[in-house]
Formats: sequence, C-alpha cells, structure tokens
Amino acid sequence: MSAVLDRPVQAPQRTRHPRRWRGWLLPTWSWLVIGWLCLPIFVMILFGFNNTQGKFNIKWQGFTLQWYRQLFTIPDLTNALEASLSIAVIVTVIATILGTLLGMALGRYKFRGIGSVNLLLFANIAAPEVVLGASLLSLFLTVGIPRGYWTIVIAQVMFSIAYVAVTVRARMAALDPALEEAARDLGANGVATFFRVTLPLLMPGVMAGALLTFALSIDDYIITSFNAGQTVTFPLWVYGASRNGVPPQVNVMGTLIFGFGVLLAVAGAAINRRRQA
Repeated sequence: MSAVLDRPVQAPQRTRHPRRWRGWLLPTWSWLVIGWLCLPIFVMILFGFNNTQGKFNIKWQGFTLQWYRQLFTIPDLTNALEASLSIAVIVTVIATILGTLLGMALGRYKFRGIGSVNLLLFANIAAPEVVLGASLLSLFLTVGIPRGYWTIVIAQVMFSIAYVAVTVRARMAALDPALEEAARDLGANGVATFFRVTLPLLMPGVMAGALLTFALSIDDYIITSFNAGQTVTFPLWVYGASRNGVPPQVNVMGTLIFGFGVLLAVAGAAINRRRQA
C-alpha cells in the first residue's frame, strides 16, 4: 500500500493535434509570391488589348484587338524586334555549342586548372552586368573594334556560355559512363557514341541551357547598351520610347515573346517526359 502511495502521480498526457494553419499557410504564401512575380506579365498581356487613345498606355480605356492587327506599323520598333530575335538566335546557337563542350569537359574529366575554370564560370554569373558591360566596352575601344551588331553578339555569347556550361556539367556528372562503354563494346566509334548515346542523354541539360540563353539574350539591356553602338534592340527601343509613351504594340510583342518562351518550355518538358517513359 505504501509503495503505491510513494509513486509519483503522472499528469494525463494531452493529445496534440497538428495545427491546422500549418497546412495552408505555406501554400498560400507560395501562391501569393507567384502571383506577385506574375503580376507584371498579366498587366502586360492585359494592356495589349487596351483601346488607348493617347501616348501613355497606363489607363484602361476599353477592349480592342487593333494592336494585334497593327503590330508592325511602327518601322523602328519592328526593326528593333528583328535585331533582337536574330541576335538571340545567333547567340543561342554559338553559346549552346561552346557551353555544351565546356560542360562535358568539366563534368567528365579532371585536369589541371579545373578549379580556376569553375571559379571563372561562377564569377561570370555572379558579376554585376555593369561590370561586364563596362569591361567589354573597354576591350572593344582598346582593340579598336567598332561597336554594333556583332559586338552585341560577342558580348552576349561571353556571358551566356557560363549558364550553358553549368547546366550541362550537372547533367554530365549524373551520366552513367557504363552506357557509353556498352556502345563501344557493341562496335560504335567515338563519334557514333557521342551522337547516339551521350548527346541524347545530355539533351535535357542542353535544351535548358539553350532556352535560358535565348531568354537572357532577347531581354538583355545593360550589357547591350554598353556595346550596341548604333544598333537598336527591342529593350533599347522600349527604354528610349518610355520617355514619350510606350505604344501598345510593345505589350503585344512582349506577350508574343512570352507565349513563345512558354511554348518552348512546355514542348521541351513534353519531349523529356516522353523519352523517360
């Protein structure tokens, strides 16, 4: 009886119920952040249908489709868009080829100076665009290269290679070397192994780097403004026109560029999913 009385009395344990707010707080916050990031895009798409009557397209005045019909009625804007698109295509092709080869070398081989190369790549990505643009401007002026269309291409290729190389290197590091060895055992030479085994396996990383390069190229302003000379790209034209009022065609062109990028991303994801299946 005394032993029973000497036992400490334990308080009844409370059943802990998970707080219900934890289940919806993080998703709600995530959707708010996504909505805030997408708000400028929604405004751009919306005001591409605005029936504006003045210079400044900042007030909703009614719905219209006339700006889609009159998309190319401003010659300077059309020329600027053509310059941006052609530069973006050239930069994407060159940077994707060079960056893919560099990423394969960094992901597969160990050589002297690999640490310096990695440091240089990340320094290129982390460096402010003002620094890159000013340094390239100084280089072109020192060498005596006139600034224009091709100096923009050189400048954009320079900062885009790092993005492709980092993306492909991550994909290359996860690649199983046994697959390439199996292809060689079956009689394939180095070229056939690369195009039939290595490159298809690297294609998701290559496509991701190419899409990123295209997006960075077509909307670059700071580095391009340092090295453009007399060439006017789409971002440069929009900034110059902002002082007198941006025409609605700019919103339409921005909407079409955004839709084209989304379409490429969806197509790339669908192709990768089909290959994995």
